[in-house]
Amino acid sequence: MSESPMSLAGQAHAPSWYAESVPDTALRAPLRGDHATDVCVLGGGYTGLSAALSLAERGYRVTVLEAQRVGWGASGRNGGQAIVGYGCEVDTLERLVGNADARRLFDFSREGMALLRNRLSHYAIDCDWRDGHASVAINARQERALRSGMDTLVERYDYPLQWWDRQQLCSQLDSPRYRSAMFDAASGHLHPLAYAQGLARAAEGLGVVIHEASPVLDLVRGDRPQLRTASGTVTANQVVIAGNAWLQGIAPELESRIMPVGTYIGASAPLGEERARALIRNDMAVADVSWALDYFKLSTDHRLLFGGRASYSALPPPNLRGVMTRRMHQVFPQLADVGMEQVWGGYVDITRNRAPHWGRLTPNVYFAQGFSGHGVAATGLAGKVIADAIAGQNERLDVFERIPHGRFPGGKLLRTPLLVAAMSWYKLRDVLG
Repeated sequence: MSESPMSLAGQAHAPSWYAESVPDTALRAPLRGDHATDVCVLGGGYTGLSAALSLAERGYRVTVLEAQRVGWGASGRNGGQAIVGYGCEVDTLERLVGNADARRLFDFSREGMALLRNRLSHYAIDCDWRDGHASVAINARQERALRSGMDTLVERYDYPLQWWDRQQLCSQLDSPRYRSAMFDAASGHLHPLAYAQGLARAAEGLGVVIHEASPVLDLVRGDRPQLRTASGTVTANQVVIAGNAWLQGIAPELESRIMPVGTYIGASAPLGEERARALIRNDMAVADVSWALDYFKLSTDHRLLFGGRASYSALPPPNLRGVMTRRMHQVFPQLADVGMEQVWGGYVDITRNRAPHWGRLTPNVYFAQGFSGHGVAATGLAGKVIADAIAGQNERLDVFERIPHGRFPGGKLLRTPLLVAAMSWYKLRDVLG
């Protein structure tokens, strides 16, 4: 997970159940020679593809440069949970930008979920969408915080949610670990790599040109910014930077405000339909509210896809398969005879305040990053908000730009050790309740 984009260019997707459960796609041609376009997008994940699709819908000529393959990073490896909101709670947004803008930001996130659902329908993207998401509490402290947060969203943000006590939760989720849940019928889950590939096909259908195996080496800023690879250049009127955790030298002022964090997922052996359905009867996605959270859902071939065990040191945990299996058994002791057939991981990018970091580096260079593990729906919104701004409709991007973002302390050498120390405290608090 520490390789450079050049050493990875064009390689196949990381081994995962996701990669094995979708058809192979031919490598899109790498960039060769010098080209010009209206907008050039760095990054072929959800954010970049959404921006490209939104711009193409408006009639712009768009070129996307992807270092590896479409959806190669977090967009093709994540837990697939599409949730309204952002990586931080609304009370954090209220402290950062005030109540009025916090409400606007939350309402934007609802539009992002609607946009996702609309695109699945309009472009016939088959990515195994399922309705429903439950946030679950393990202890009394978490239960109080979860209920308080739900009351805020229902009463002040007019967002419909359901509170499930232990009995109601157990009627849908067969686990002894959780006390209660906040159920969101509007959120849900999907196959992340299939979704990324569907966005790419939709964008290409509108004329977007996507070059894979084309890692960007340099951004030349100016009246007509340029992205340069080892074998070509693209000059554009505007550039969109959507590399997130994989920028690596392209825009240092952005990199200092995010931290790449490793996160891991496992796929159980097939359980059979009856046994799988007994675990999660309504086929919702589930995530606990611990700092180092567990999250899980069922696959279409009746496996349990179980994620968690974040690594803030950017090093994979030792015996990852064993660790993930034990965590799965904690949640579902009835699966004591079931192991993990596959485990995989990747990076997500977090900001210090867990709020989204979207805006402009210069009047013609846009960016979106800092999804903080909450990006499946928010990335689609980010792409559209940036496309709107490029088209002259700046109002929504202006609100995101009012969110303050500090650098991670310690610089490149010390910021990871400092974060590891801080995260150790939060993990201990979860254990102590």
